[in-house]
Amino acid sequence: MLTPQPVWLAREPVDMRRGIDTLTQYITDHLHQPWQGEAAFVFCNKARSRIKVLRWDKHGVWLCLRRLHQGHFVWPRHGDIAWTLSPEQADWLMKGIDWQRVDGLDLTGWK
Repeated sequence: MLTPQPVWLAREPVDMRRGIDTLTQYITDHLHQPWQGEAAFVFCNKARSRIKVLRWDKHGVWLCLRRLHQGHFVWPRHGDIAWTLSPEQADWLMKGIDWQRVDGLDLTGWK
């Protein structure tokens, strides 16, 4: 499992056809965050059924896609253009768990 610090969540949906270069440009233009370092950026589609995670490390760039077979990812609808997630919240998000409501719960048995 990738454990980047920090994990940024882009609130606005993006076109899932975007790749590394266009997502990097989105980070610069819309999120106003530096894209270098150990950070990861998480993007969702309009239906919130897919997410993409873009992460840099010292060897290159990762671009990962996750699709839920049913349901949708819990995504903030209001507020800042980007949210910072803790490693635990990012893990819950990628499992499809409501990361906004489980803070402090023991989810070690969740699969």
